[in-house]
Amino acid sequence: MAAGDDVCKLFSCKQVSEHNNNKSSWLIIHNNVYDVTTFLNEHPGGEEVLLELAGKEATEYFEDVGHSSDAREMMKKYKVGEIILDERTNIPEKSEPNWNSETKNEETSMKSWLMPLILGLIATLIYKYILVPAVKQNKP
Repeated sequence: MAAGDDVCKLFSCKQVSEHNNNKSSWLIIHNNVYDVTTFLNEHPGGEEVLLELAGKEATEYFEDVGHSSDAREMMKKYKVGEIILDERTNIPEKSEPNWNSETKNEETSMKSWLMPLILGLIATLIYKYILVPAVKQNKP
């Protein structure tokens, strides 16, 4: 589908199932239909993966692999339509973890370095004021 298309083509699952070989490979991902025929040789996981799912619902497989945001963006150019409303499935899209967000609060962050610091200080004091003097007293 070209970027300027306002009308989206609708396909039945039966129509998609007819495109199940290396001459014409279509996949259904999140109720969208993708023609990945020209992408078969470029797929990083190999064409076998796509051919095994050609003509079928591939959402769970797609999400289980954990595709990058670049891969998701690349998919747009292969979209040829959508599944008709009566045959749509409801598989939630997995969100990518946001590694840049601060999820820890200050208290947890402070504990992560404060506890080892206190334990190290206590160990140093025990060594300096209890163990060393005890060893010196036991020397003949």
